Amino acid sequence: MPRRGQSEGDYTMSRWQFPQCATMTFTDMLVLAGCVSQHKYDALDAQYQQLNQTMSAEVASNQMQITPLRDAIKVTVNNELLFPSGDWQMPVEAQRTLSKIVPILAPKQQNKVQVNGYTDNVPIGPGLKSQGISSNLELSQKRADTVMQYMISQGVNPSLVSAQGFGEKEPVASNDTPEGRAQNRRVELTLAGAGN
Repeated sequence: MPRRGQSEGDYTMSRWQFPQCATMTFTDMLVLAGCVSQHKYDALDAQYQQLNQTMSAEVASNQMQITPLRDAIKVTVNNELLFPSGDWQMPVEAQRTLSKIVPILAPKQQNKVQVNGYTDNVPIGPGLKSQGISSNLELSQKRADTVMQYMISQGVNPSLVSAQGFGEKEPVASNDTPEGRAQNRRVELTLAGAGN
């Protein structure tokens, strides 16, 4: 039997009393929040599928990896695909590769894109030093900036893209072998889910 001042459908939590209609509205909000999360997931999954389909040749040849994350997609591009050794300027072929990715990102872009550059641990040589590059951190930043600027020039929203160089930090393989060093020289594009 309801207490005085309560109706049959009211709920009491601690000392707070909620009418049934308020409880239902709260439940509906929780369900709605789940739908928004599902919508974000579906949008990221669609981009993931489209990236895999568009970049299938590069993925098959191990020049690129596309990895779904919890609330993002990470596209890892081997540096050999983008930059000649000891340089940060992209040749035309590298621009063509990135041009395949941009149409997936640019239309109705809502996702933030983080461009991260990485190098191996080989010290900077005299050729780069003569161009004012004194560390792997600087080289990785120049490469990340180059990719970011190219993407902006192709239509990616400049307010939703940023670049960061990490140098030889965060290796994905051992720097003791040429193959490992090649894996560590990379650019990663991370596409965050909408609203992140």
